[in-house]
Amino acid sequence: MSSSIPLRHLRYLSTTTTTATTATSSSSISISQAKNKLRTEYDPDKALEIYSSVSKHYSSPSSSRYAQDLTIRRLAMSRRFSDIESLIESHKTDPKISQEPFLSTLIRSYGIAGMLDHAIKTFQQMDQLGTPRSAISFNSLLSACNQSRQFDKVPQLFDEIPKKYGGVSPNKVSYGILIKSYCEAGHPEKGIEILREMERKSVEVTAVTFTTILNAFYKKGKTEEAEKLWCEMMKNGCELDVASYNVRISNLQGGQPQKVKDLIDDMSSLGLKPDTISYNYLMTCYCKNGMLDEGKKVYEGLEGNACSPNVATFRTLVFYLCLNGLYEQGYKVFKESVRLHKIPDFNTLKHLVEGLVKNKKTKEAKGLIRTVKKKFPPNLLNAWKKLEEELGLVSGLTGSGEAQKAKEPTG
Repeated sequence: MSSSIPLRHLRYLSTTTTTATTATSSSSISISQAKNKLRTEYDPDKALEIYSSVSKHYSSPSSSRYAQDLTIRRLAMSRRFSDIESLIESHKTDPKISQEPFLSTLIRSYGIAGMLDHAIKTFQQMDQLGTPRSAISFNSLLSACNQSRQFDKVPQLFDEIPKKYGGVSPNKVSYGILIKSYCEAGHPEKGIEILREMERKSVEVTAVTFTTILNAFYKKGKTEEAEKLWCEMMKNGCELDVASYNVRISNLQGGQPQKVKDLIDDMSSLGLKPDTISYNYLMTCYCKNGMLDEGKKVYEGLEGNACSPNVATFRTLVFYLCLNGLYEQGYKVFKESVRLHKIPDFNTLKHLVEGLVKNKKTKEAKGLIRTVKKKFPPNLLNAWKKLEEELGLVSGLTGSGEAQKAKEPTG
């Protein structure tokens, strides 16, 4: 596989090249088609090719942002950082660079890749590129800090940038990102301090901001503080959403299933529609309490509740099926995850493969590994190759002992 972006892709992406524009129009696909393909494509070169084929007539940054984000994630997973830089920098010659929302997507992309220095540099180049600054690019930069997990940079830039650039003033979104940085760093108390500051300055506190602090308190085991905040949200007439309830439900998933079920019923009575995450928590709660059959019913009832299983759904169910020795059922669930392009992680499937081999279901174990190999690029398959050898599933080897012999010198 190529370790750098093929020249044809960079030419394709450069709006300064006339031939690229012609090529785009002849082989372009819609944004929705690109999104669907990128969701299931883990090979970074193929992902880049799909992104390159997105027609240039999609001038709205928001319309193509998701496709760009997915492409950057695929390259970052393969640690192709020089390629990410080449791709993002090629966009700076686009005439749309003078539009702040367009440039902000580049800052965002650098954040997704964990390349914060490049994100900051892009923000600093805005004068040179003829792009105005406002809360839009400011918020993108603050978010890039959180995405890069450099949480301490958010308070620093939150304080410095408005002083340095007169046109930049924090808004409710900026404060929300600042609070998120404190919460992600494990300091929800600081988040509360900023929340009180927002109230003093008459800055709107959104449900998202409340929920961020609520989640952080629950994660730290500070249930009492979380419940106080929940009561405050209710008292202030905060428009609670599904995400708010899901955070509260997540704190109960290790407890009694009935309490989780009651909260889901509360959501429905308020006109809120429980989502896949809500039902995942209920399924997990049943499984943790040894009620696997009830957990399976939740999974089987997702479609009836107008929900679709996600990766977490399959990961949880396969894990508990394996824990209960139900490897054949686990394999059936795995096949469904493949059909829906929601394949669980290596550690979950490792238990399934080991269980299948242990129960003499070698054909199924080989089939699983063969399927995974088709879905992911070679650089993400090292752990699978090692497991394959350990279990004697490599072609011509029937056991771990024979696999070991094959590695030993014969003299």
